[in-house]
Amino acid sequence: MLKDQLRDFIDSVTEKGHVCDDDVAMLQDEILFEGVSSRLEVETLLALDRFVTAVEGWGAMLTRLVADFVIWKRAPQGVVSNDDALWLATLLEVSGPSPNAMSIAYAILDEAGHVDVALLDFIMRGRQQARLAQIAA
Repeated sequence: MLKDQLRDFIDSVTEKGHVCDDDVAMLQDEILFEGVSSRLEVETLLALDRFVTAVEGWGAMLTRLVADFVIWKRAPQGVVSNDDALWLATLLEVSGPSPNAMSIAYAILDEAGHVDVALLDFIMRGRQQARLAQIAA
């Protein structure tokens, strides 16, 4: 279940179609000051990321929130299990390897002690798509 404050935030930002600096500050300092607490919250934030435009600070905050949840709030800490890697790679793949999706995957790879191959596969597919896009351009 989503916290009421997070639900209200999502509704407000969706209506505006844009995440501004004040929104980032409110989400980080008031609504999710203790971080993300469930997969549903991650799923909701990643869905929001696909549907709105945002200031630069949004991507950094989203990356940190998701990485902290996957690495430190899931058991065992510091390890991204096969289940979590498959779940997250599937979520990140929904609209293709966006810059924020790739940033999240790389942040997890950099910080976790062990990352399951499913997330590594997502990174490799993202890199391949980026390379193909450069060749086509």
